[in-house]
Amino acid sequence: MLDATLAAVSALECFVEGVSFAQKTGIAPGVGAVFGLLVGSTLLLRRRWPIPIVLLSIAVTPAQLGYLLGVVSLYTLAASEVPRRITATLAGMTGVGTMIVAFIQMRDSLRLDNNTPLLVIVITSVLMALGLTAPPVLLGLYVRARRRLVESLRERADGLERELTLLAEKATERAERARADERTRIAREMHDVVAHRVSLMVVHAAALKAVALKDPEKASASAELLGNMGRQALNELRQMLGVLRTGPGVNGAGAGSTLAFTEVGSGTGGGSGSAAPVTAGSGGPDGLDGLDGSAAPGGDGPCLARLEALVGESRAAGMRVALTVEGEIRACAAQVERTAYRVVQEALTNVHKHASGARTQVRLAYRATEVAVRVENGPSDGSPAAALPSGGHGLVGMKERVTALGGGFVAGHTADGGFRVSAMIPALPAAVPTGPPAVC
Repeated sequence: MLDATLAAVSALECFVEGVSFAQKTGIAPGVGAVFGLLVGSTLLLRRRWPIPIVLLSIAVTPAQLGYLLGVVSLYTLAASEVPRRITATLAGMTGVGTMIVAFIQMRDSLRLDNNTPLLVIVITSVLMALGLTAPPVLLGLYVRARRRLVESLRERADGLERELTLLAEKATERAERARADERTRIAREMHDVVAHRVSLMVVHAAALKAVALKDPEKASASAELLGNMGRQALNELRQMLGVLRTGPGVNGAGAGSTLAFTEVGSGTGGGSGSAAPVTAGSGGPDGLDGLDGSAAPGGDGPCLARLEALVGESRAAGMRVALTVEGEIRACAAQVERTAYRVVQEALTNVHKHASGARTQVRLAYRATEVAVRVENGPSDGSPAAALPSGGHGLVGMKERVTALGGGFVAGHTADGGFRVSAMIPALPAAVPTGPPAVC
């Protein structure tokens, strides 16, 4: 609508000026009128062909046609994406042409007045040329620069929006991976903490059934041991679940925040069933250590010093197991000791499940740069195996624990029909205690 309106006004202007030009030059007025209409109507094409329209306005300048045509076409040329050198050249040609026509017209109209200085005519002609040329060109250049700036800002905003979308997608993927890793870590810890004691309980329950009528005293001792193991398993389970529940008034579980235990059952063999809060990142009892990888100073978490007690539990359940320690005994990082302990624990659990009555050898070796553990059992002696379920995650969990610390893990059958589990874990130095001496 704007282009059509401007073209109509320009055609009307050129029509009037064409008739006037025809009268001055002796041309038929009809020819001048048609020529003016055609020239003025070309303004409708200014956006598609700005350079030809400007050249046309320059060509009709001597006939004093198309002032609106020249102004609008110059603005369109400056605002378009035409190179600036072309814009400057055409603007200069328009200005020079306008100045020459204005000078000649003013000189002819004032030639009878001898008092008018020639300098005044020149200055007036220059000002007229600048007034008809400079404003549309400057306005067009400003609109062109502003349009480019807006497009650049829009492209930048679109780019930032795409980057934010990608970052949000990556953050969502990282969160999903973190949740999956956390679920795997919790499942592995639950398996290691609970499965061993429950397996021993099943073994003792089977032994209790066998001796209940023949040896009441031994049956009573087995029942007491079975109850102690059940309480220990319940206590470890409660401690494990306590990590998953945040206490009231605590924002998150970052370093220094307090995690409240979830109370499960009653009585743990030494208390009323409740547990004291544990500070995240500072270690804690058994089940807590495996979740966040923190040390366990001063706690009763799994460590190599408790390996003898672990082997004793399996020995009390009827397993023929021996422990051998090689090298200079020294303290290692909590996660190293915990991982070695869990490997031995899970390996003994597998012996209970799959090789009842087999002779088992547990070997712990302190080396210069690593801690090595090996649990090897011979073939089963034919004793009836306890009906223990197996989820098939024990070896996978052991390998995940060891490789997470940069160690190596190997498991497989031996030549005599037994099974061997070996783990080599880098011997990271133990953290320097900042409080009271740690008691394993």
